[in-house]
Amino acid sequence: MNHEGRLVVFSLDGQRYALALAAVERVVRAIEITPLPKAPDIVLGIVNVQGRVIPLINVRRRFRLPEREMALTDQIVIAHTARRPVALVVDAVAGVLEYPEREAVAAQDILPGAGYVEGVVKLKDGLILIHDLDRFLSLDEEASLDRALEVD
Repeated sequence: MNHEGRLVVFSLDGQRYALALAAVERVVRAIEITPLPKAPDIVLGIVNVQGRVIPLINVRRRFRLPEREMALTDQIVIAHTARRPVALVVDAVAGVLEYPEREAVAAQDILPGAGYVEGVVKLKDGLILIHDLDRFLSLDEEASLDRALEVD
């Protein structure tokens, strides 16, 4: 039995966050964003990645970080929820982290009510918040995004 977890670690404003490696497809450089009228506030627009139209999520807004213009050095993490592919704009992707599962703490043990945080990994040089993409968008945001993506 494997007692290690694998995470894709990324940073925003110097803080490290992570997604389960299994949820991440690839990382691409910043690309052109097409506005998506009527999309939820959390959605910056849509991007075309190899012919697939994918909603681009404003991670800064979700995490209540200061907003800023997208920079050419930003990276986009292409990942998937149980329902759809999503793209997340991040400052930088640090790579894949393998960690002993005993180093992870369930979110409800330290951050009750942090719906989209799955857990925290404690490392010698700080903490990494692990996010659950399936809970990233609320049901209302999912429904609103579905409507915005429908072609009339």
